[in-house]
Amino acid sequence: MSDLYRSALSSRIAKLPLNPPDDGSEDNEEEEAANSIGDLPSSSSNMAPPSISRQRRKPKTPDSAYSPLSASSCFEQAVMVSVPTTGLDIRVYYTPPSTKSGNSGPGTVAILHPGAGYSGLTFALAAQEITRTTKGDLGVLALDPRGHGKTSSHPKPTSGVEDLSIDKIVQDFVELVKVLYPDAKSAPTLLLTGHSMGGSVVTRASPLLQDAGYNIAGVAVLDVVEGFAIEALPHMNTLLNSRPSGFDSVEHGVEWHISNNQIHNLASARISVPATLVTNDTQRGPAVLWRTPLRDTAPYWEGWFKGLSESFLSVRTARVLILAGTERLDKPLMIGQMQGKFQVVVLANVGHMLHEDDPARTAEVLVDFWKRNERVVIGSKVIKKVGES
Repeated sequence: MSDLYRSALSSRIAKLPLNPPDDGSEDNEEEEAANSIGDLPSSSSNMAPPSISRQRRKPKTPDSAYSPLSASSCFEQAVMVSVPTTGLDIRVYYTPPSTKSGNSGPGTVAILHPGAGYSGLTFALAAQEITRTTKGDLGVLALDPRGHGKTSSHPKPTSGVEDLSIDKIVQDFVELVKVLYPDAKSAPTLLLTGHSMGGSVVTRASPLLQDAGYNIAGVAVLDVVEGFAIEALPHMNTLLNSRPSGFDSVEHGVEWHISNNQIHNLASARISVPATLVTNDTQRGPAVLWRTPLRDTAPYWEGWFKGLSESFLSVRTARVLILAGTERLDKPLMIGQMQGKFQVVVLANVGHMLHEDDPARTAEVLVDFWKRNERVVIGSKVIKKVGES
């Protein structure tokens, strides 16, 4: 359960994690050298957000200690994948399974789905650790969901607000997998991993992919419990009002995440936060804004989490729930745990962004989970870039 949920339930109003604005820092590096990650730098609302209509003031000087970092050492590729059935061009960050050890076959890939407001780069350091500790035997693939990061819709929504209903983003996920691996029989085994809202996506996508013939090694859900997420929803607008509408610079956005304990790991924040921000092209308000304003997603909040526990318990594969701190389970999960239906791992000294706060420990848990449920790693399958035959 997130710091946000904890704050809501305990009435300790804390600032909510930011929503993504894209300052264009990734695009500025020659559009990432033709999509090569080697150049990668890193409604129900009844309360209006703080006004940004005032004339923009002179910004404070950015602190270089919070400047963006490249994710080039974390993934081998950054590509745009066209998914015609959903009208999306989806940004994917990918390191294929290694063939150095003489493995043959498609291997196994951990597909990492971020939570609301974050891009695939939230998993950058955890992905790097997975690659390092498995010597590349376990591939990793992180994605920017609809309305997040560099993923774009065609046509763009007329209202400016993406449809982030659970059914829509589950469909996006399933269709992406089908484009990446058109032949389910020759596709790699998939380890589905999702943080917060992303945990709900991969949980619901798992049976759909299995029905389509894909082999699912397991489902890992990071820091979300349905019962407490639902209880926190009435407090969300108050929490959202406590955070800034934007920042003077990307560096100030990174600094805000660290100083407000939204992310505890500065290196990770310098990679992930820039992808959550976009440049404000007007002459009013902050210089950078959230890429995915969470307030606009309010109509979808309940749908993201309602039924999650039942869906998780009914998944036809191995399951692990990774939580931050000492958390309670809701009643269905408590019963399921007593029946031995899934594994629970609690990480210490982390917040809601546990995979950013402690990427090494998160990677260790995921790798151990994978090894227990997919003991034989058999080679790799290279994902083709958009436009390749």
